[in-house]
Amino acid sequence: MLESRTDKGIEISINLILALVTAAVLYPLIFVLIASVSSPEMVIRGEVWLWPKGLTVVGYERIFQNKEILSGYMNTIAYTLVGTAINLVMTVAAAYPLSRKDFFGRNVFTALILFTMFFSGGMIPSYLLVKKLGMLNTFWALVIPSAVSVWNIVIMRTFFQNSIPNEIQESASIDGCSNMQTLLRIVLPLSAPILAVMVLFYSVGHWNAYFNALIYLTDRAKYPLQLILREILVQGQMQEMVDVSDSTLAKSVMDAEAIKYAAVIVANLPVLLLYPFLQKYFVKGIMVGAIKG
Repeated sequence: MLESRTDKGIEISINLILALVTAAVLYPLIFVLIASVSSPEMVIRGEVWLWPKGLTVVGYERIFQNKEILSGYMNTIAYTLVGTAINLVMTVAAAYPLSRKDFFGRNVFTALILFTMFFSGGMIPSYLLVKKLGMLNTFWALVIPSAVSVWNIVIMRTFFQNSIPNEIQESASIDGCSNMQTLLRIVLPLSAPILAVMVLFYSVGHWNAYFNALIYLTDRAKYPLQLILREILVQGQMQEMVDVSDSTLAKSVMDAEAIKYAAVIVANLPVLLLYPFLQKYFVKGIMVGAIKG
């Protein structure tokens, strides 16, 4: 009985701590959502906490009136879709052979791949390489240099080794399947958890990326959303969305604040919508693939 009460007390304490951590993680996002539809003046005065006050959508109106943000949104969707597809193909193509015990020299190739995790040429050689390949200021400059992650190769390779029995692959080979047919018909259909994790990792990475665009792109028509938002949130370049000539300086400042909060919501909404569909695979895939061997 004493142990039961102790266990119950520990369980209650853990639940309370998790509830506090959850609230601390969720509240900033909830506050940004509330502030994006609240009166900017009330937000600045600190009157907005849990409920919106002075409902307004001026921030969203200004954002969707700006052609650069809409163009950046479309560019980011294209970079994310194409980039994630390339990432998945390249990661599977590397991880599957390395997971096969009958692949001659797999330890050597694994060592060479892992070497790149710790040593790289750096930013300047990478820029010169992209320039030499003729990819500067092109769509491919944002998807080819980041086509594969060594860390994700290791995770997927470990998943294949621990979750796909070798006997199944041998049976497929006996039945006449080639290595490619075994991969497409046997391995990948059984690998939904790790594929979902890879989609989440790669897509979020592409969606939030802006540094490569900052280095490789000069044409504003090719800018991704995050680079446009960087100018809005960090550099404060809002002249095109805030009409100073038709409003007072105070109103311009208020509109600028509304734009900042609305921009954060607009930028994060696709990722927030994607995660619930992949969450059921996430824990299984990342835990199995996290066991390095």
